[in-house]
Amino acid sequence: MRKKVIVSVTNDISTDQRVFKVCNSLQAMGFEVELIGASRPWSVALKRDYSCKRMKMRFNTGPLFYFEYNLRLFFLLLFKPAAVLLSNDLDTLLPNYLISKLKNIPLVYDSHELFPEAPELLERPFKKRLWERLESFLLPRIKHAYTVCESIQSYYKTLYGIDMKVVRNAPNLCSQTSRDRNTKTLLYQGNINPGRGLEVAIKGMSFLPDYRLKIIGNGIGLNKLKILTESEGVSNQVEFLGRLPFEDLQKHTESASIGILFEEPLGLSFEYSLPNKLFDYIHAETPVLASPLIEVKKIMDKYKVGELLVDRNPEYIAQQIQAMESKLSAYEFGKAKAELNWKNEEKVLKLVFADFMQK
Repeated sequence: MRKKVIVSVTNDISTDQRVFKVCNSLQAMGFEVELIGASRPWSVALKRDYSCKRMKMRFNTGPLFYFEYNLRLFFLLLFKPAAVLLSNDLDTLLPNYLISKLKNIPLVYDSHELFPEAPELLERPFKKRLWERLESFLLPRIKHAYTVCESIQSYYKTLYGIDMKVVRNAPNLCSQTSRDRNTKTLLYQGNINPGRGLEVAIKGMSFLPDYRLKIIGNGIGLNKLKILTESEGVSNQVEFLGRLPFEDLQKHTESASIGILFEEPLGLSFEYSLPNKLFDYIHAETPVLASPLIEVKKIMDKYKVGELLVDRNPEYIAQQIQAMESKLSAYEFGKAKAELNWKNEEKVLKLVFADFMQK
């Protein structure tokens, strides 16, 4: 009988590429996988090769959502047999930790970000302190963990003495067909929350009358961005596509001229971030224009896949985009794709779970 891993995450599962890849890898290692998430009003139909459960929530945002989710997750895990628990991010860690102690089963923690340092919490000191206290209580007690980049690994090692491995959120390696790079389409994909830099991208469109900007994602900042496009007079150039399952996202990524990553260094979570859209752009062979965040800059300096933002002024950004457009064929993706892919990251994941496979 295969050993069972229960994987938990607070999102609705369908848009989370990292969790999808991890679950597939665990299946390939011989584990039975069950994934638990939350059902939201925007959730779409789901088809996976492993068991999935999305809990229908009474609350969809805020403290009541987290309280409800964690309480229900605790009781769900309490009565489900499992050999290993895999908790994704701090907002699922407490019930997983408690159940791992009650049942004496191993717990693995996947830290996608510095949760208490997220920009959304910078102006909410009370909530920030709550997450910090929860993190300071739990993380020193975690024995098996991995995260998305070296900066976060080093941060947690210094703060809590925890030894995390690094599993970057790179895509699976697949063959790339020829594509037209001269579509004059800019693409943003990801959450629409504070600090994503979409305001300057929208303001820059008035200096790029021949270009379109596709924004794929959702979040608390969406309505403000739509109002901004109207006030800037660029609503005919900006297309909001909402959340898309990652299976549908690829065609938009491949058809874009340039992928933008304009995150601002608001809090350590963003300063240390290594967004999965950077890897998605690279694997779609879409040149990248990116903020010089610490981990992003490492990638951009090593591989010739795009340019780093020099200035956040909308007019200057437009000039950078036009300069990039004139040399799109000069960017090279072969080496980056060969080194930054899930097959290589999966090797580290196997090391994390090796002991549980043998016992």
